[in-house]
Amino acid sequence: MALFQISEPGLSAVPHEHRLAVGIDLGTTNSLVASVISGDTEVIRDEENSAILPSVVHYAADGTVTVGRVALRDAARDAKNTISSAKRLIGRTMKDLDDVGHLPYDLVDDSSMVRISTAAGIKSPVEVSAEILRTLRERAEARLGGDLTGAVITVPAYFDDAQRQATKDAARLANISVLRLLNEPTAAALAYGLDNEAEGVYIVYDLGGGTFDVSLLKLTKGVFEVLATGGDSALGGDDFDRRVVDKVMALIREGLGERELTAAEKRRLLALSRSAKESLTTEAETAFDMTFDDDTILHVTLTREEFDSMTADLLKKTIGTVTSVLADAKIQPADIKGVVLVGGATRMPSVRNAVREFFNVEPLANIDPDKVVAIGAAMQANKLAGNTSEGEDWLLLDVTPLSLGLETMGGLVEKVIPRNSAIPTALAQDFTTFKDGQTAMAIHVVQGERELVDACRSLARFELRGIPPMAAGAARIRVTFQIDADGLLSVSARELKTGVEASVQVKPSYGLSDEDIVRMLQDGNGKAEEDMHARELREQQVEARRILQSTVSALEVDGDLLNEEERREVDTLCVTLVKLAEGTDIEALKAGIEALTKGTEVFAERRMDRSIREALSGMNVDDALFDTEVDNSEKK
Repeated sequence: MALFQISEPGLSAVPHEHRLAVGIDLGTTNSLVASVISGDTEVIRDEENSAILPSVVHYAADGTVTVGRVALRDAARDAKNTISSAKRLIGRTMKDLDDVGHLPYDLVDDSSMVRISTAAGIKSPVEVSAEILRTLRERAEARLGGDLTGAVITVPAYFDDAQRQATKDAARLANISVLRLLNEPTAAALAYGLDNEAEGVYIVYDLGGGTFDVSLLKLTKGVFEVLATGGDSALGGDDFDRRVVDKVMALIREGLGERELTAAEKRRLLALSRSAKESLTTEAETAFDMTFDDDTILHVTLTREEFDSMTADLLKKTIGTVTSVLADAKIQPADIKGVVLVGGATRMPSVRNAVREFFNVEPLANIDPDKVVAIGAAMQANKLAGNTSEGEDWLLLDVTPLSLGLETMGGLVEKVIPRNSAIPTALAQDFTTFKDGQTAMAIHVVQGERELVDACRSLARFELRGIPPMAAGAARIRVTFQIDADGLLSVSARELKTGVEASVQVKPSYGLSDEDIVRMLQDGNGKAEEDMHARELREQQVEARRILQSTVSALEVDGDLLNEEERREVDTLCVTLVKLAEGTDIEALKAGIEALTKGTEVFAERRMDRSIREALSGMNVDDALFDTEVDNSEKK
């Protein structure tokens, strides 16, 4: 199929030039980054060979920020300042959220977007997400060996305009150029479509840590057309964890009475509940001990049957959404060729059984459900960056998840772009004045499926002024809605007789203001040198601890190889390095590490000599030579 050049404007690569682009799956629980390297899509691993980055950020009082597994370790001792599941908060206000009492950190209500209180100050979910994105960018640049041209970042298909804009704000803070926001189910279908050369109608069932999405896609000769989408941005694996938490809280009330859990206890209980859920994926029964701060221990036993019963209503909600999406597209379950499972939560046997029973097909899960979204995003990023190859003719046709419209008289909603409309798109509708002589019109843009404005989300307000005074109903005002490929909206209004016009680039009130973004960028740039210093200091402190531990262990085993004076010198070097590791002088710390390394060289040589002698102990020269000859003959 012949296609027009589909790289972004200005990004078309010259021959033989490969632009560095990545796909990022910014998840509620875990995040990943992938790229197309030498023609193959690769999920990029960190220095510890781990592909998954836990979506957790810890803020210390001294301004130090840690991300991922290091932050998870910090959570055990400082739960209130360790932020997880920020994706469930991004672009939300307190009234948008249901139960937040289980969160171990404190939320601050704000008219624009809920924020989080930390030891390092008030942080927004956008800033937390930016720390995760920054870490992924640095990981990718280290692997690819250069600065990124841009990234495709995935979002739940059901993310509204505010959540999408907030995600783009987070990328901007992380110094990432966003080539495209791509719906997660679409990314997964892209990975499966190209890997398996699939054609037909497919359902993507995406149950992540904090969100649930279902998309119906038609794959035909390289064209990926989204027919319908649905979901719940507040339903995910976290909610299944919460049911285990609820069970434990009930046991606590029965055995220990009413008690308020501390932040550390909440964090501990959440971690234990998640582990229990994961254990039941392969085991019929699991058990754990919940230890409280006062050393009280509660033993908890949970069977898979109990867990499935406790979470049956959550599973039923997902199947209900699947049914609605099929109804929107007027498609029967029997018409579905395959069901793609995405998200770590789809490993639960109850999920797979429910999908299998509903569609009467074995769900597809041969690509790691944790990685499939990042893989698809990387493929799209590679295409948008202009790194095209022969045989890679494919095109994505996505849809908008929620209807967009205007407030009309009586607080009613007039839909201009219905949900599941293919994007990018532009649609217009004519309106008129309500009163004689009316010279201005207030335009209120809303998003949602309800008929009343109060039940929908307000996106923007602007005014069209300069309408010539006419009788009511005589003026003709054309309002045009335009949605770009990221699903972001702009609205313009024009009076057709005079040409007077007004427009708004919809910047949801739930996002960050431009001033917020500028301030955060300035803060980040202003502290770049300070952050680099802190990182280098921490690295040297880790190296110091490593060499100290190694030296102490060696002295315990072979300390007799040193005379008193030599032992004293090594002990002195160790004491000095311990003190230097507690300070902030990087150069002095480096010198201390080097001094201890140099000061133990003779000791290391003696230990090597002893180990060789012990290995040869009891053997004569002929035996040693014979063993060597046997070894050499075996290698031939």
